[in-house]
Amino acid sequence: MCPPLAAVGKNSDMRIGVLTSGGDAPGLNAVIRGAVLNGERQYGLDFVGIRDGWRGLVDADFQPLERQHVKGIGKLGGTILGSSRTNPFEGKGGIDRINQVMADAGMDAILAIGGEGSLAAANRLYEAGIKIVGVPKTVDNDLSATDYTFGFDTAVNIATEAMDRLRTTGDSHHRCMVAEVMGRHVGWIALHSGMAVGAHAILIPERKTSLEEIVGWVSSAVERGRAPLVCVAEGFLLDTMDDAHSERGLDAFGRPRLGGIGEKLAPLIEKATGIETRATTLGHIQRGGTPSAFDRVLATRFGMNAARLIAEKQWGNIVALRGTDIITTSLESALGELKTVPLERWDEAALLFG
Repeated sequence: MCPPLAAVGKNSDMRIGVLTSGGDAPGLNAVIRGAVLNGERQYGLDFVGIRDGWRGLVDADFQPLERQHVKGIGKLGGTILGSSRTNPFEGKGGIDRINQVMADAGMDAILAIGGEGSLAAANRLYEAGIKIVGVPKTVDNDLSATDYTFGFDTAVNIATEAMDRLRTTGDSHHRCMVAEVMGRHVGWIALHSGMAVGAHAILIPERKTSLEEIVGWVSSAVERGRAPLVCVAEGFLLDTMDDAHSERGLDAFGRPRLGGIGEKLAPLIEKATGIETRATTLGHIQRGGTPSAFDRVLATRFGMNAARLIAEKQWGNIVALRGTDIITTSLESALGELKTVPLERWDEAALLFG
């Protein structure tokens, strides 16, 4: 626990705690920067950083967050505040503890930047009386409340570059390469990066696919003298599977930690086709490093408009992207049905398979 924060911004009406929760995403720092700069300059808000997501709020673990602390961070990956997958209602957490921590810190409201699990916790706190505004965050791009989330564009670019590299080694050794990308429930990263790189098969959670279909696409590529490339989302299921492949238990919100479907598919493809097949899991590399220009701009706009929502006391809401406009919608709208890949989008891509 850090020592108590000195009082700042005596002329400010509100002091806002900012936290980043869940998996990191390229653009988080740009959100923080946009919120602090616009909040201080335009609305006279004070900000305090909450370390490591909801854990920091429960443990009263804070750090200063003023203009001087956010200079130059928009281009940085990760989050200067740290993150975790802590559930604020478990352990010593709960609404009474959070109310006490906020009161002791002179904190009037919270800006929560996170994905579905984090925003569900934020909505629960809002319903219990906490003043809170949210910013949607997920590299999977699966929140239906917004057209795009920051981090997605960067993840697609990273996956595309990685598969471009896999194709050259596959071509050199006449191998089939299986690239596993992120996508727990939806296949947006797989679809976009797979199309960009010209994958011979794209496998997504929204469409169960048989091994026979996959072998057909791989064999067709081999017959044309190509080294096949298969792009698979981590949440993909063969038509013989009931649940996504998971070997690593559950996270703090009770969700399976996925990963390994590529390694499961590779030997099946090799056995069926006779072509040497290697699998590569891109994993956390898709989250890391410098955010793309698109993600920097989107995240900055999200942060600036989140500060506006706070100044307007629009509690229980989040910012979102509609077309090219930043809109306001409810926390609850981010918690409904996930934004899945429409079947017609996959059918369009499938015309290029094999």
